[in-house]
Amino acid sequence: MNAVTKPWTFEPYTLPMLIPSAANLREHWAQRAKRVANQRGTLKLVMRPLFRSQGVRLPLTVRLTRIAPRLLDGDNLQGALKAIRDGVADALEVDDRDARVRWSYNQERGEPKQHALRIEVEPWQ
Repeated sequence: MNAVTKPWTFEPYTLPMLIPSAANLREHWAQRAKRVANQRGTLKLVMRPLFRSQGVRLPLTVRLTRIAPRLLDGDNLQGALKAIRDGVADALEVDDRDARVRWSYNQERGEPKQHALRIEVEPWQ
């Protein structure tokens, strides 16, 4: 018997979060480790219940949008969002290099002192 899977949608989720350019930070290794663990753990903690409650399933595309007063260049943007990507992958219970997940990076200029992260998740068409 064929089981009909119910389509799912995920409303974009915005989380207030400072996402600095990791390449330009001059921080002690212990400070960096604490920052990365905090970002990764926060995303896992926040996103896992949202993914489960909305029935999110693989394969999917994840779009991470950094919102800040200043924009970064492309490679700094990906570096700044690395711990975020790892946390979202943890919430999805997959490795971040899993081929069933496509990653997309974006950024928007925010108001002065506005720092946030928007996460959009869509099933593959």
